[in-house]
Formats: sequence, C-alpha cells, structure tokens
Amino acid sequence: MAAGNTNTTHILANDHRKVEKFFTDFESASGRDQKSRVARQICNDLKLHTIIEEEIFYPALEGKIDEDLLKEAYVEHDGAKLLVNEISEGSADEEFFDAKVTVLKEQIEHHVKEEEKQHENMFQQARVAEVDLHEISQQMLDRKEELKRLAEAKGLPAAGMRTVE
Repeated sequence: MAAGNTNTTHILANDHRKVEKFFTDFESASGRDQKSRVARQICNDLKLHTIIEEEIFYPALEGKIDEDLLKEAYVEHDGAKLLVNEISEGSADEEFFDAKVTVLKEQIEHHVKEEEKQHENMFQQARVAEVDLHEISQQMLDRKEELKRLAEAKGLPAAGMRTVE
C-alpha cells in the first residue's frame, strides 16, 4: 500500500478493489484448477477483511454512525461468510460451485455499495464521526499481518458467524 494511503477507509477500499479483481479473474478463469485457486484467494481475502472489520472497524463505529447500517453490515458479513465457508470447503467440480461464487460476488457488491458508494455510506459517516481513523488503521494493518502469517503457516479457520446460529 502506498505511503499516505493508510487511512482506515482507504485500506478497506483497497481490499474491496482486490476482491473485485479476483471475482473478475474467476469469471475469466478456464478450467477447474484455475477457478478453484481464484475462489480460494477470494475466500481468504474476504476472511481477512471481515475479521479486521468486525474486530476493529465496526466496534470503533458503534454509537457513532447509523446503528441500522452497522447491524446490516454484520448480517451481510454472515451471509457472505456462509458462502465463503462452503466455497472454501467445496470443490470446483461441484454442481453449484460457480453459482455460489457468483452469488457471493453479488452479495459483496451490495455490501461494498453500502460501505463506500451510496449516499451517506458507512465510510462517509466514519469520516465525520469522532473516530481516529489513523489509529484504527494501524491496528487493522497489524492484525492483517498477523492473520496473513497464520494463513501462510496453517491456513485460516472457517469464517465465524456473529448473527447466524
């Protein structure tokens, strides 16, 4: 990440762009092995992203932005995590594998829209709230590095649910 681009919302937006590129790569992938590899990249990046949002970003926003928007974000994460876990544990040879990745893409597009693109989105609200986004960004970057080391060493565990039993 470029120096000076360490604001929390920039970090998260960069994550969004990276996953969007992976979805495009998946759509143009030929062969099951390539689709499987790209799908695993999508799932791992989404696991990292949701963990840092749920452990650091969202808690910092509680009571400072629209509560309904924040609750929806948690529920949207859990919906995506259900698919992430199924895709991660599945095989590109399965009948619904491509469909699951497509639906996951649609869910993520909707979630990204609410976080950064629609009027009065979460990122806009975070910027005007009394939240130190630079301090949070360092916490997020540190946690992300820790999670990347874990992923490389033994893989990330299944995505944990917060709102779904």
